[in-house]
Amino acid sequence: MSKSKRLMELMMTVNRKRKFTVKELAQEFGVSARTILRDLQELSELGVPLYSEVGPHGGYQVLKERILPPIAFTEEEAVAIFFASHALRHYLYTPFETESSSALNKFYLYMSGDVRDRIDQMKNRIDFVTPTRHLESPHLLILLDGAIRQKVLRIEYDSREGESCRQIQPVGVYASNGLWYCPAYCFLRCDFRLFRCDRIHSANYDPTGVNPLDLRHVHLGNWMSYIQQEPMPARLHVELSKEGVQRCETELGRRLELHIREDGTGWLDDPISKNDLLFFARFFIGLGTAATVENPPELIDVMKEQLSEIMAKYR
Repeated sequence: MSKSKRLMELMMTVNRKRKFTVKELAQEFGVSARTILRDLQELSELGVPLYSEVGPHGGYQVLKERILPPIAFTEEEAVAIFFASHALRHYLYTPFETESSSALNKFYLYMSGDVRDRIDQMKNRIDFVTPTRHLESPHLLILLDGAIRQKVLRIEYDSREGESCRQIQPVGVYASNGLWYCPAYCFLRCDFRLFRCDRIHSANYDPTGVNPLDLRHVHLGNWMSYIQQEPMPARLHVELSKEGVQRCETELGRRLELHIREDGTGWLDDPISKNDLLFFARFFIGLGTAATVENPPELIDVMKEQLSEIMAKYR
């Protein structure tokens, strides 16, 4: 095996292993311990973050920020990855703000001149438009980390009822219509709730020792099915025009399941909490004639009250 190929395979091997010894690597690659030591020194000079521990149980480890081995991208793949990350610039905050910017710079700087010229031309020809928001969401990374590591967080949250201190266990974070959201189990409500990330004023790992739940089976795609149903939830049914379907797709996010017919029209049919009647009343009023609310009667009454208040302003 040539030295260059051995170094490449050695880089992939040490990234894969949590801990290893020179003797283990020498046996695996069929070379002397002295050769492995020289190779590890070269990897270290190339930027692979290695450190060693002495003693009978010592060995080598790779630091947390591991360097990935070289990956051969085609020109089209590289351009696609560049613009996928480039689209995030519309968000004032992202979980990987610094890292994505660094990755973009690396992609751009190490591409050939003609590919860079192509990207410069494409920047003004393609975009992923997201509503510009100036609301701060600085706690995305700890919310995501809490979801991955199954940790309980203590947050200060500003809801419609006012500010409160809560203990939550995040499910994940997602962006919709320019805003970031965090579904989480709320220990105050003893149920799952959806939190607006810009309304979270502080977030820290909970110091009180509350035992986290086992939520490994709960994710962004199914968390709503774990919400405890009210004894008598309101059953929502709304008929949507083509425009209403398009508006719900972009503005309603994951709140309700949208059903679409072959002609482009659609409907919503889901149980909703009576605590959310005001939210949905304002939302469907905003859709105008593109939505027709048929149920529940309580929602229609709230919509009439809201419309009466609006009419009173312009008399």
